[in-house]
Amino acid sequence: MKRVFIYDTTLRDGSQGEGVNFSLQDKLLLTRKLDELGVDFIEGGYPLSNPKDFEYFQAVRDLPLKHAKVVAFGMTRRKNSPPETDTCLKALLDARTPVVTIVGKTWDFHVTDVLGTSLDENLRMIADSVGYCQAQGRDVFYDAEHFFDGYRANPEYALKTLAAAAGAGAAVVILCDTNGGTMPERVGEIVAEVRRTLPCEIGIHTHNDCELAVANSLAAVRAGATQVQGTMNGIGERCGNVDLVSVIANLALKYGHEVLLPGSLAKLTEASRYVYELANMNFRSGQPFVGASAFAHKGGMHTHAVAKDPATYEHITPEAVGNERRILVSELSGQSTILTKTTKYALGRDKAVMAKILSQVQDLEHAGYEFEAAEASFDLLVRKAAGLYRPWFERLAYRVNIEAGLDGMPVTEAAVKVKVGEEVQHTVSEGDGPVNALDAALRKALLPAFSRLAGMQLVDYKVRVVNPKEGTAARVRVVIESRDGTDVWGTVGVSENVVEASWLALADSIEYKLFKDEEQGK
Repeated sequence: MKRVFIYDTTLRDGSQGEGVNFSLQDKLLLTRKLDELGVDFIEGGYPLSNPKDFEYFQAVRDLPLKHAKVVAFGMTRRKNSPPETDTCLKALLDARTPVVTIVGKTWDFHVTDVLGTSLDENLRMIADSVGYCQAQGRDVFYDAEHFFDGYRANPEYALKTLAAAAGAGAAVVILCDTNGGTMPERVGEIVAEVRRTLPCEIGIHTHNDCELAVANSLAAVRAGATQVQGTMNGIGERCGNVDLVSVIANLALKYGHEVLLPGSLAKLTEASRYVYELANMNFRSGQPFVGASAFAHKGGMHTHAVAKDPATYEHITPEAVGNERRILVSELSGQSTILTKTTKYALGRDKAVMAKILSQVQDLEHAGYEFEAAEASFDLLVRKAAGLYRPWFERLAYRVNIEAGLDGMPVTEAAVKVKVGEEVQHTVSEGDGPVNALDAALRKALLPAFSRLAGMQLVDYKVRVVNPKEGTAARVRVVIESRDGTDVWGTVGVSENVVEASWLALADSIEYKLFKDEEQGK
């Protein structure tokens, strides 16, 4: 099967997503990670747009990249101006990247109403810009902005813009579904038509406004495109760009195309989560291929079948993309589910222990617990039922105080007294709220004995009322998601008191971290 080249634009298009902001250091770190993954082209940004992008193109020259080529992005020359004096083209060349990508107008509506110029001048702008950069020794990619909308409105002119770029020396012409509104069958038909008329390679750049970006990218490749542009995890403006994670996995595992570097596919989950970390975003649990729920199974019939042969309910092996299988535990579970979940404890087929665990799960769920998103709490439950648990610390007391300060803003303070071995630690910390203050005080008490807790952080906190008819006396369920440099885990606590429920989930999270690190030899 042919090779499909992966062009990552997370650093530019991805940073246009709401709430996404990469620092200069973030951009350099992500460049290295994408290079390690085997991405072919990394678009660093628009060197004329802001000081950070300008500094990036200077700093990236010192990175020892092994595979990827860094790309500078910019626009065609200004109307009625020569390319030699154009500041945008000068900035592109000054970035000193081996490849430049130039974006130009394809839709006649944009040419006349946005650029305010003639259709012929727009063709000259494209050809002049591509030809000038190509003459300066750069490989030039041409992004045909709004191509599919332009083709629908005026196919003859849209094809002329592509021909102008190709005739001037563009190595690849990329067809952009900028508004994200084209259907997959039309993408395939149009790409096939362009493939018949254009002498150079074709790429595809899709947005996800109709939830079809991945389907559209795959349709384009099937019709002859050899380059796919997109972002990791699909981050980007509006509904986002195409998710390169899903595109890469589908191209490699479903269509047999050559992508990335040999062996890189197993790094896909790690790379996906690395991007979420840098962008300070929560992982998307239901994300195909790499999400925590992508290979999660719940219910006795499913888990029983998966225990016999995972292919019964999995379209690929999770290890192929660096993910892992998860068996979810709930009151619907049977003993086969419990058996599957507890294999690492070498409990064998001890029916008494299995029945005990299942009974406790059902009783706790009746009381308001849920373990589907709290596997770490379930792990501790199993240890206790099997006699494999030992406490890492003992809670002696805690206190949380909230009072309004002089400026009227609430100030929260938590005091924690715990026993670690024979040592008693009594610590006090302030926080933005009771859970934050409790977390800070507990860590302060435990860090002297367990320094590795410094690498753990809480990333999500959810509260849900279990029995709302009880009003203010109702029980609440608190679920906390935590992570360190390698893993993500969830814990749960239930109580009529939201602070106590939070403590239970928080304590479970820390204990699970300590058990996990011990087993991994940390």
